[in-house]
Amino acid sequence: MSQPIPLNSLYETDFYAWTQKQAELLRHQKWSELDLPNLVEEIESLGKQQRSELRNRLSILVGHLLKWEYQPQKRTRSWFSTIRVQRIDILELLAENPSLKPYLSEGLKQAYQKGVILAAGETNLSERTFQKECPYTIEQVLDEHFFPGESCDWLD
Repeated sequence: MSQPIPLNSLYETDFYAWTQKQAELLRHQKWSELDLPNLVEEIESLGKQQRSELRNRLSILVGHLLKWEYQPQKRTRSWFSTIRVQRIDILELLAENPSLKPYLSEGLKQAYQKGVILAAGETNLSERTFQKECPYTIEQVLDEHFFPGESCDWLD
């Protein structure tokens, strides 16, 4: 008969099985059997993932706002849709995680650098074309009616 695999070993060899075992132990309140060091690490990691998702969505949104502003002659419905979808996704993320709201300004500053890289790469403009700091406020970035430059004909 084989011996059960120690939980910390299971964490390294089969993460999914480890998560299921941890959930079972929690459900049955078997506190002493929990793999606490790895469980704490994973819970902390989940919080970091939410911040990272917010920054990534802001990067994509800002990158498309920059493309929209700097290349008005090349605007597409695809850019328009990406801007709208990212705004919706960010607002949903914030509704599910309201404690991320104080992080928005810092997140926007960090996201701007990636947004510039994205915009430069997709427009063939030099990164030096764009301002050093984000020209948009967080309120503008999240405002469904804000499209930098000329007005948008696609808004209903």
